Amino acid sequence: MTSSSLERLRSELRELAEPKVRTQLERVLSPAADDELLGVRVPVLRGLARSHRGLRSVEVADLLSSRVHEERFVALLVLAEQMRLAPDRAARGKLADIYLAHTDRVDNWDLVDGSAPVVLGTWLLDEPPGVLERLAASTSLWERRIAVVATLTLIRAGRYGPTFSLVVALRRDPEPLIHKALGWMLREIGRHDERALADFLDRHAPGLPRITVRHATERMAPELRVRFVRRG
Repeated sequence: MTSSSLERLRSELRELAEPKVRTQLERVLSPAADDELLGVRVPVLRGLARSHRGLRSVEVADLLSSRVHEERFVALLVLAEQMRLAPDRAARGKLADIYLAHTDRVDNWDLVDGSAPVVLGTWLLDEPPGVLERLAASTSLWERRIAVVATLTLIRAGRYGPTFSLVVALRRDPEPLIHKALGWMLREIGRHDERALADFLDRHAPGLPRITVRHATERMAPELRVRFVRRG
């Protein structure tokens, strides 16, 4: 039985849909054939998630099972809101369990990037990073990207080791979306500690995808950047 809160949220999503936004999303997301895009802007989805952050776990799971892209997105953003407000480690663990049980529904780059750092990354501040190795070894492109992007929260906490390990483990990944994500995370490390990034690239740049090195060095001084790009 669908709850009144879910019915209200679904109704709000449809009222806020914009045909022009749907057309843009169809172009940049390349959704699966069975996906339905409404065309709701991300800031609007974030606002809805804040106003519906009291959803129960069963309601979040219901949304995650939907074929409507924005319903899955807002469910993930609700999990993110709940993770931000979680009072203790046990509560964070329950939210992470919900997320990890539904990674097959986190199936496009916007869903991954909008959820993995806050939901999974926040949980990993308290936990050993072994789950990242499991996700990185997955046959699913999206689970591998979840592993990479989740480390953004660890990077911001000064913990670079998990990211460096994933870059080495995934350096031969066949998917450009993984190469770009690796470069993005390395660039974030460089924002906090350029020396740590430079030391890593001194050792590993020749074996990394060129696009990873280019993304990683975007913020470096030109003379330093060219040193690594030429080797990458």
